[in-house]
Amino acid sequence: MHDPDTGRIGVVAGRAGTGLRLYPLGGGGTWQADPRHVRLLTHAELLSARVAEANARTRRAMEVRGESVDGRGRSGSAVESTGL
Repeated sequence: MHDPDTGRIGVVAGRAGTGLRLYPLGGGGTWQADPRHVRLLTHAELLSARVAEANARTRRAMEVRGESVDGRGRSGSAVESTGL
């Protein structure tokens, strides 16, 4: 769902009184949204949101491993490590 009041995209977690509880695709805290304002995502918007979340997970994993997000700072490149 797209919540135009916050500009965020979320998955419906349930109802809270007269509102909807949404949570971000990547998990995290929920927020309350006005059901009169939210709308379903288009296929393109959903795909874009899922790709953005996958990229964010990759960046977080790289940071945990001590790698820079732009690929620098690693010990050797893939070509060097395979001997090609």
